[in-house]
Amino acid sequence: MERKTIDLEQCWDYMQKGITKLMKILRERHDEFMLRELEERWITHKVMVRWLSRFFHYLDQYFIAGRYLPPLNAVGLTCFRHLVYMEVRDNARKAVITRIDKEREGEQIDRSLLKNVVDIFVEMDQYEEDFEVQMLEDTANYYKSKATNWIEVESCPDYMLKAEDCLRRERERVTHYLHFSTEQKLVEKVQHELLVTHANQLLDGVRALLRDDKVEDLSRMYRLYQKIPKGLDPVANVFKQHVTAEGTALVQQAEEASSLVRKFIELHDKYMTYVNDCFINHTLFHKALKEAFEVFCNKNAAATFCDNILKKGGSDEAIEETLDKVVKLLAYISDKDLYAEFYRKKLARRLLFDRSANEDHEKCILTKLKQQCGGQFTSKMEGMVMDLTLARDNQMKFEEYLRDNTHGIDLTVTVLTTGFWPSYKSSDLNLPVEMLKCVEVFKEFYETKTKHRKLTWIHSLGTCHIIGKFEPKTIELVVSTYQAAALLLFNSAHKLSYSEIMMQLNLTHEDVILSKEPNTTTISPNDTFEFNYKFTDKMRRIKIPLPPVDERKKVIEDVDKDRRYAIDAAIVRIMKSRKVLGHQQLVLECVQQLGCMFKPDIKAIKKRIEDLITRDYLERDKENPNTFNYLA
Repeated sequence: MERKTIDLEQCWDYMQKGITKLMKILRERHDEFMLRELEERWITHKVMVRWLSRFFHYLDQYFIAGRYLPPLNAVGLTCFRHLVYMEVRDNARKAVITRIDKEREGEQIDRSLLKNVVDIFVEMDQYEEDFEVQMLEDTANYYKSKATNWIEVESCPDYMLKAEDCLRRERERVTHYLHFSTEQKLVEKVQHELLVTHANQLLDGVRALLRDDKVEDLSRMYRLYQKIPKGLDPVANVFKQHVTAEGTALVQQAEEASSLVRKFIELHDKYMTYVNDCFINHTLFHKALKEAFEVFCNKNAAATFCDNILKKGGSDEAIEETLDKVVKLLAYISDKDLYAEFYRKKLARRLLFDRSANEDHEKCILTKLKQQCGGQFTSKMEGMVMDLTLARDNQMKFEEYLRDNTHGIDLTVTVLTTGFWPSYKSSDLNLPVEMLKCVEVFKEFYETKTKHRKLTWIHSLGTCHIIGKFEPKTIELVVSTYQAAALLLFNSAHKLSYSEIMMQLNLTHEDVILSKEPNTTTISPNDTFEFNYKFTDKMRRIKIPLPPVDERKKVIEDVDKDRRYAIDAAIVRIMKSRKVLGHQQLVLECVQQLGCMFKPDIKAIKKRIEDLITRDYLERDKENPNTFNYLA
């Protein structure tokens, strides 16, 4: 037992003497020379401890372990820590950090030397406390100084190139000689000093990059900031502002809807490519693009554009691809119900006046709209197209009926389903005998098919072909039903006053081919109209159009009315399922339900709630006025 104790003491003395000699040499060395000497002595010390452990393996395994004493390799490590490490750690850390800074400046260094010295800090279990903290602080100071200089002299693209290169090199340092746990902390320090601190100046540069279409630099900006928490938020905001500004400028410069929407499509294609390629499909930039287009994307213009390319005479070039892009634009329109009503009005005109170039294209865009917005969005429009198909079949049967029953008339009637089509003004027009006969014949035919449906004639949508016998020559006139009815009155009278026309036909506007006495632009009930026998034209067939009508006001009024019904229905649905609900929650759920078609106004929702209370659908809770109860 005594002999073993002596052996242990001898081992300790042996290691102490060796380390004491080492310290004399280390104190004489500085900077890189000190690091090399420390590296060499540390390696030698570890070899010595390993051999001693082997020589005294039996002692280490049985004697020391049985008395709960530290093993020889732990004793060797402790000896080195107390006699060497504690004295040289500060100088070693400073020397390593100095070498790192020299490498940052472009000087070649011995990376394996730094790796071995850094490993000493790790094996002493003092890496973070004795080395990493100071190294990170030095890194922050280094890049703070560099960034202050670069931001003043470099352009935004060049600055980002430098920043990206610095981050790459710092990651390489971790790979070659720093501990892996340092990487995230080191990168965050560099990001903060190079990117976060100077974010405002760099964001000013983003505007220039977008303006000049610097795709590669925008990609680099994304790569740099997407690794920073919330780093992309300001970049996406600048992107949104830029797209909004470009779109708003297009609206202000636009001369017609067709060119405007085509430019919208080009703008969307351009910046969607940015989102896909530069910003790697990040949801933040999809959202920014959507919100930008919502600001300037015009519902009526989009509907008019579709109308122009779908009606006869429109361009057929890549029509399906163009329609697909227009439908995608619809995703950026917040008031989809308003677009739907504009589109439905224009679709009705194309179908009723035979202006649609291709029925397959009409069905194609309805399919795309249905996929984008749901079946409810297109249900009425699909019904309109189906109506026209049924109406054509019905017309063929009517023509067969006319052939079998000689009536001497040429009449085309389009039977429509009231619920599908826009509302049209229906007047009680007193038809001339010639036109009344046509109506009566169709009624007889229709009653042979069904007796349970009522026909309402919309004369404002009708057209007539009449023969005008003027002194120079005979001219075929294509006119509206109202115009035809007014003209036919002059078969039995040479002159008629305005009040007489009003009384006989309920017509409230003048016909443009009539001459008028007195020759003024205003019309009074006593003004007289006469048939202009001297009228002539180089054409033998003239189509006389009605003055254009701006339907926007009427569409908006109709949509507002439909929205009231939609809000009522949403409130009743919610309350029927929930029975009792607070005011704020009811408004929130109502907005969520209706948001896919339009953004309901909070005031409008409150007004509809009050209306439903007066109609006994809801009641306020007696104990809590901000809570509503559903009344079944």
